[in-house]
Amino acid sequence: MSMIGEYARVTPAELDRALGDPEWALELVGGRMETEAAECPQPEPARCLDIDKAWDALGFLLRRAAFPVDIVHGEEAVPDADDWGYGPPRYLTPERVRAAAGALAEISGERLTAGVGPEDLAEAEVYPTIVWERGEPLDYVSEHYELLRPFFRAAADKGDGMLMWLG
Repeated sequence: MSMIGEYARVTPAELDRALGDPEWALELVGGRMETEAAECPQPEPARCLDIDKAWDALGFLLRRAAFPVDIVHGEEAVPDADDWGYGPPRYLTPERVRAAAGALAEISGERLTAGVGPEDLAEAEVYPTIVWERGEPLDYVSEHYELLRPFFRAAADKGDGMLMWLG
């Protein structure tokens, strides 16, 4: 089974409720994911987004770039949340989503991956290691990063917070 990086935009009121009732949040997000799976919206209007297996490579590259917000794992754990796949969800407040969106606007996918090759990811044991050991290019990672940029921008523009987890 693969580990997939998942995101859900939530209003401030939804985030507050999610922090007190993580089971409600899981139902909310599950319903949105089901609806959007059929619609396949672009990142801007989407309420949910997955970055497939690119999450660990993005985390590696963003740490290397001294990115100011942990947009891969979130910065705070949702209190008392059960496992949503590979651990409980984490979140970003609307303020941290705005900070992330601003920083994302400054770094293109091409710039993020510049000077890094698959051998660097393999050496760092970035998931899924076998892909990097085969020498696959980082296009897959930069493509998923480019989806995060408008997704976070739309969330920031609406004043949304963010839930994230590995599913």
